[in-house]
Amino acid sequence: MKAIYWSSTLIISVFLFLSSYSYVFSKSTIQGIKALGFPDFFRIELAVLKLLAAIILLLPFASLQLKEWSYAGVGLFLITALIAHIKHKDSIFITFLLIILMGILIISNIYMNKILK
Repeated sequence: MKAIYWSSTLIISVFLFLSSYSYVFSKSTIQGIKALGFPDFFRIELAVLKLLAAIILLLPFASLQLKEWSYAGVGLFLITALIAHIKHKDSIFITFLLIILMGILIISNIYMNKILK
């Protein structure tokens, strides 16, 4: 049970770290966010929030309530990312990837609640 929890949490956290990095350094991501009409500071805020969520999810001593808020934030991020990628008419691969990541996030949350309660 712990192996499923930690592997799913690690996958989500790695995705968040990579996504946070791309929000700061990837020219195509920066241009894509601008094309959707978001201001530049919003991109930096999202990068920082993703970084914080990834760290909180990986900390074994973080409180259950803090982890639950992190899961909720990541879930909302994935939903809004799905909508943004559909609106931007990106590849269907990105849509499937986001749906898979939502499933992994749900698995991580379920197993966290089984382990910590």
